Amino acid sequence: MTTKPQFTVRPATEADLPTIMQLVKSAIQIMHNSGNTGQWKDGYPGKDIIMDDITSHTCYILMSEGKAVGSFALKPGSDPTYSKIYNGAWLNDEPYYVVHRVTSLPETHGTFAAVLNYSFGICSNIRIDTFCDNTIMRHLLEKHGFHYCGIIHVANGDERLAFHKI
Repeated sequence: MTTKPQFTVRPATEADLPTIMQLVKSAIQIMHNSGNTGQWKDGYPGKDIIMDDITSHTCYILMSEGKAVGSFALKPGSDPTYSKIYNGAWLNDEPYYVVHRVTSLPETHGTFAAVLNYSFGICSNIRIDTFCDNTIMRHLLEKHGFHYCGIIHVANGDERLAFHKI
């Protein structure tokens, strides 16, 4: 019988930057292996973005058995890229948090559930977006009860599918 991994979440520190960058590389490899080669390209997310998440106290590390196995950013709204939504609407206009930059190691399962468990402990109104070819994230969002709300555009103009859960 396989036991589910136990995760703890802690705020990331500047000392975690190299570990998080390795987790980013791992996440990119997972995306590429699943056919999603269009997301997180051209050096995104780079060290400057991750460091901004860390210094703004919105970056978190998932730990399992003393090892960093994932990371994510949890940011309070309002997120400027979420101000306009096309071909749909958000579920509400209440204060919300956004989950960004979710990473994990390929051999670690259950990290997204841990991210959501932590996030919903902070705020009961969560938004998230993903690239159209990110079939893994789209599956996880559906599995965890997120509602597809429409299309948003990120800072560089690229489209993202927008999801919301209350």
